[in-house]
Amino acid sequence: PIKLAEDPLNDGEPFFVLNSDVACDYPFEKMLAFHRSRDAEATILVTKVEDPSKFGVVIYDEQGKISSFVEKPQKFVGNRINAGVYLLSPGVFERIPMKPTSIEKEIFPKICDGGKLFCQELEGYWADIGQPKDYLAGQRLHLASLRQRKPELLSSGPEFIGNVLVDKSASIGSKCRIGPDVVIGPGCVIDDGVRLSKCTLLPGVKVKSHSWISLTIVGWNSTIGEWVRIENNSVFGEDVTIKDELYINGGIVLPHKSVARDLFKPEIVM
Repeated sequence: PIKLAEDPLNDGEPFFVLNSDVACDYPFEKMLAFHRSRDAEATILVTKVEDPSKFGVVIYDEQGKISSFVEKPQKFVGNRINAGVYLLSPGVFERIPMKPTSIEKEIFPKICDGGKLFCQELEGYWADIGQPKDYLAGQRLHLASLRQRKPELLSSGPEFIGNVLVDKSASIGSKCRIGPDVVIGPGCVIDDGVRLSKCTLLPGVKVKSHSWISLTIVGWNSTIGEWVRIENNSVFGEDVTIKDELYINGGIVLPHKSVARDLFKPEIVM
């Protein structure tokens, strides 16, 4: 629970708490200014969704003061949901016991009853990235946001298609086609003739010549052989090796494994 972090966090200033499976354009400065202007004990970031019946809906007034939460409503009561980003004042620690506690279900309702729970509406994208396919969808939204806010961070050139983010320490060979919606991390090495689309290469990945990777997350320090084709939400852990001339269709490969055969249908390699 958050209570375990009380000593380093309880310095008299508000602090942020973030769910690790969401992504957005985090408006930290705006949230802090809003939180202080309302003298709030807790401020929740909320985001608009098209189908609120799948979520818990936040009900609030024009000032952002929350009056209630409606879990998975069967009729329309609103379309703003908890985005998983919170700004809390240190006084909240007095409400949290030293035991497993749901801040959303047990603490926020008490703050709401005291009139000290507020919300701020999120501008821009929001994504639940808890599953690999959702992570890649969130990455697409993040890159599109960078295109609008900080286009200078994205790569440009004849080898790039759409939104691509490449770390400066990565190297890319000749005659490659990269994009759209690709992230290449620090220290990655991409050999000649590689095709990358809608994928993530974490730091230290090596992709040998003429391989084709789409809709895939490649883990740290992994090696992809020559003339390999990988697709369909494949996920590789750290230090995975894919031998030359293989086809991987939806493969989930655990860390430190070497794959020397085709995976024609989704499969977990343990």
